[in-house]
Amino acid sequence: MDVMNHLQQAVKRAQDENELPDFLAARILRMAEQPDRYRVLQADIERLIDQLADYDTYGQTGYLGMGVNNVILEKAIERLEEKAARL
Repeated sequence: MDVMNHLQQAVKRAQDENELPDFLAARILRMAEQPDRYRVLQADIERLIDQLADYDTYGQTGYLGMGVNNVILEKAIERLEEKAARL
């Protein structure tokens, strides 16, 4: 499966199952809509997909928690956007 299709599916699953906010989903889906720009960052995209699988709006994060919350996910998105802008 194409990494961008996998990313889209991960976003949908996170929205449906874990209440991923629309504003974060929109930013991630914009990446998926620009495969030529982001494909070179495939390893980073795959890490983002893993983070989406661990996303939990209300889950524990930080010292003992293993989840990914809005702040962690938004920072990952920002790093990807910045890397893509430099390409």
